[in-house]
Amino acid sequence: MGAARKALWYIESHFAENPSLAQIAEAVDLSPFHLSRLFQVSTGTSMARYLRARRLTEAARTLAAGNAPILDVALAAGYASHAAFTHAFTEQFQLPPEQVRRKGLHGLALVDAIKLDAPPLPCAVEPVRRRQGPLRVAGVCARHTAATVASIPSQWQQLALTHELGKDIAFGVCCNRDGEGAFDYIAGMEIGATAALPSAWQAVSIPARDYLVAWHAGHISAIRSTWYWLLNDYLPRSGLSLADAPDFERYDARFDDRTGNGGVEIWLPLSDPT
Repeated sequence: MGAARKALWYIESHFAENPSLAQIAEAVDLSPFHLSRLFQVSTGTSMARYLRARRLTEAARTLAAGNAPILDVALAAGYASHAAFTHAFTEQFQLPPEQVRRKGLHGLALVDAIKLDAPPLPCAVEPVRRRQGPLRVAGVCARHTAATVASIPSQWQQLALTHELGKDIAFGVCCNRDGEGAFDYIAGMEIGATAALPSAWQAVSIPARDYLVAWHAGHISAIRSTWYWLLNDYLPRSGLSLADAPDFERYDARFDDRTGNGGVEIWLPLSDPT
């Protein structure tokens, strides 16, 4: 059983206890940051969002099925008060608990347990460890969640309006992640440490560190499966752990931005050995 499946099993077995990311990570023997990245790549949602949705979904079913006091349902779902539960429940379903108690589950967007069935995509070439940095990348930046990542290619279109792609190396940098799974994505180019930024561009400085460098040889649309294999299979098996630092994709002359073919390097920041 891979680490992502272990995490899903642990959540399904313990979500009423409202386990922390650190507790789940300890149960699957990964660092919290590594598990957080793996979970989002594997499921398309953040662990915090999924855990909250599962707790509230089962609470909604309990409310619709019986006459237990709402406070009892709230406590069983891991909330300390009626007010805290009502706020979270209403935010999740756009309906208060009292209405679900009266009218049932009709129209509620319930979140069922995730079953992972997308196969990982192993790299044909063995990943290598390299030292890189410092590096400064600037370009078109946007904040994303799992619901908006499909719009990332549009950032490359915007970049192409101000820089001709294909002749230089380009970078897609993921940084500034939060606990809800949101992150900044910069489609950009390397620039000097003191170089002025073109209008509307944003920059990120990446310190020198060790990386695991992997080659995704397939179409760019399948890159999530390579990420999944790296985070779920390769890194744990190798005894390596992902660091809480920016990761990036490196596009060189082999990549054809017109077709999405040609391959791309994935650079994963590694935590320092303890």
